[in-house]
Amino acid sequence: MPQTPPFTGQLNTSSYNKNLYQTKEEGYPGLYYHDNNLVSGSLEALIHHLVPTVDYYPDRTYIFTFLLSSRLFIHPYELMSKVCHLCMEQQRLSDPQADKMRVRKIAPKILQLLTEWTETFPYDFRDERMMRSLKELTHRLASGDEWGQKLRQMVDFEVATGPIFTGGVSRCCPTVQECGRALAVYRKAVGQMSQGLIRRLTVLSQYEEALVKINATAAERLTALKAKPQAAIQRDMLSICNDPFTVAQQLTHIELERLSYIGPEEFVQAFVQKDPLDNDKSCFSDRKKASNLEAYVEWFNRLSYLVATEICMPVKKKHRARVIEFFIDVARECFNIGNFNSLMAIISGMNMSPVSRLKKTWSKVKTAKFDILEHQMDPSSNFYNYRTALRGATQRSITANSSREKIVIPFFSLLIKDIYFLNEGCANRLQNGHINFEKFWELAKQVSEFMTWKKVECPFEKDRKILQYLLTAPVFTEDALYLASYESEGPENNMEKDRWKSLRSTLLSRV
Repeated sequence: MPQTPPFTGQLNTSSYNKNLYQTKEEGYPGLYYHDNNLVSGSLEALIHHLVPTVDYYPDRTYIFTFLLSSRLFIHPYELMSKVCHLCMEQQRLSDPQADKMRVRKIAPKILQLLTEWTETFPYDFRDERMMRSLKELTHRLASGDEWGQKLRQMVDFEVATGPIFTGGVSRCCPTVQECGRALAVYRKAVGQMSQGLIRRLTVLSQYEEALVKINATAAERLTALKAKPQAAIQRDMLSICNDPFTVAQQLTHIELERLSYIGPEEFVQAFVQKDPLDNDKSCFSDRKKASNLEAYVEWFNRLSYLVATEICMPVKKKHRARVIEFFIDVARECFNIGNFNSLMAIISGMNMSPVSRLKKTWSKVKTAKFDILEHQMDPSSNFYNYRTALRGATQRSITANSSREKIVIPFFSLLIKDIYFLNEGCANRLQNGHINFEKFWELAKQVSEFMTWKKVECPFEKDRKILQYLLTAPVFTEDALYLASYESEGPENNMEKDRWKSLRSTLLSRV
């Protein structure tokens, strides 16, 4: 009975996933299909469907979709506990002759499921309860405990009666030495999985620490700007680098790095905090969740304000016009690269009121290129032009001949909006209480595409000086931007005059 067509560009196929449409039982209780696609099911049935058996391994699209969406209904550590329990049930065997092949075939499959979980959702394992359950289950797989005892029972049986079976996941072991080698293989695989998980969590912690330092440095430089504005203003983007292509490349470095740390589960955590059938208890209230999605949104806002700051800072109109034209060129290079997020952040910065009101400055700017970029990111018809360009970039990425052509960095706020409306537009549960899995296939499809984009490595050489400036240069608040704007081109009406006076008395008195 098929589950669903696989996602385009979804994770690499597994050695245990030869048949995407294999199921453990026809008509498994609690699972419902339409046109051979899984559309709904009870939580318990869906959990059973996740756990491998001797002749079944769930397809990877199901694993990803269920692990992504299940956290809306059950804590990941509770799910892990149930998975462990079901796995133990699979290996409670009494007859070594009859079940020899069962143990040998089920162990690698369970280990493969755990590996996929730790690789795709590593942040789940920041929870100590998750790590404890993982260690307990892998201990049974890789040690001389219950699973190892079963293997030794089978060896004892073979020594007494001679080998009966051959083939399967591993060759029958006629000697204790070969059984030891089989156990060693499991231990090695468990060790590799554990080391990979620890490495990912360590890298995440280092990244979070680096963000804290970057934000602290940016705050210190803003304080210095307020204390000595004339000295701090002397440095600007053009003094650091006046090549738009190079700046666009460095922006792409920042974008891809920050994208790479966003876990797929963060999209779910961002919108739904509780399951109404779970006594209104938050599914995330007691978990150490990652905040990389929020950090990425903050980066977009920072870049927008940085662009506005760079435009409003210069005293001379000619210099302001030059800065605007420079960032238009940077935005165009971002578009050519496929970096739509930086493109939109730059456009947003230029369209902020303190910048757009500088009519004398804009009169000196050749705006034809900017008009084209605004047309590409026009929000009308649900961002039709942008979505067309995104599809083109995605197709280019699929057929890429170079690493540069693989880059697709979506306008992130719109991606979040799309997922939000998908979530709001469909119920998590059907009237009979079953989980609406049709909804979660679609959710997983959108997140899966993002997962492909975030794995691309930036092909451009890093420029530490430019990166440091982009990440830590002082940016004005909205009030400070308005004040700088009024200082550059005076107020045009009484309302602006009143605001200018208010801002001068408020902001300048703090210096």
